[in-house]
Amino acid sequence: MYFIISDEIQPRGRKFNICGIYETGLEEFDKLYVLGDIYHIRKLNKWDNDEVGGFEVLIDNFDQIDKMGELVYHLVGYELNSQTIKQMQPQIFEWLSLHDMNVIIIISLMVLVAGIAMISTLLILIIEKTNMIGLLKALGSKNISIRKIFVYNAVYIIGKGLIWGNIIALGLCFIQLKTGIFKLNQESYYVSEVPVNLQLSHFLFINAGTLIVCTLMLIIPTYIITKISPVKAIRYS
Repeated sequence: MYFIISDEIQPRGRKFNICGIYETGLEEFDKLYVLGDIYHIRKLNKWDNDEVGGFEVLIDNFDQIDKMGELVYHLVGYELNSQTIKQMQPQIFEWLSLHDMNVIIIISLMVLVAGIAMISTLLILIIEKTNMIGLLKALGSKNISIRKIFVYNAVYIIGKGLIWGNIIALGLCFIQLKTGIFKLNQESYYVSEVPVNLQLSHFLFINAGTLIVCTLMLIIPTYIITKISPVKAIRYS
């Protein structure tokens, strides 16, 4: 390995034993960085034992990286420089943000399709139960009470679907965490397998959001119940 010292024209060569290859999946890192003993760098640069080329600061909450990066930048003073990983590798985070937007669009479309499917199912239920609706109206039931029956029934179907969907989804996530069975092209996606990051907040938000949105979408179709005549409904077959 050859080292280029800033005040020297001739590169310095050193022999090292390769103990292993650490592959990040990021070509820019894999081609540039080597993990080794800092002793050799200190010796080449004639550094003391308390001198280093830089520090890496780790934070617990990545969402605070911009705020913490600005704080560190002001703390180190003018003679030193600090950069966050987002500033050093902006293209990677732009790529990730693009995928985050794709996830939002896909989930929104899935919820919309599920809502439309439930509206169709609810309308079929109303048509099939027209006689029952007419009988309930003849017995004095209010429109709002009958509408609630169908909405609650639809919510029950949605909840049942969410439970089975969660069981299947969590099962696939668990299998992926343990086996990594779903592979990716590392050159295109920077990772060799589909990453899984389970967060309870995301899990609850998606389930609650799906249930609320689909339920709200079902309120309007039940308005057709108010237009059903008890006499005609009882005669309906």
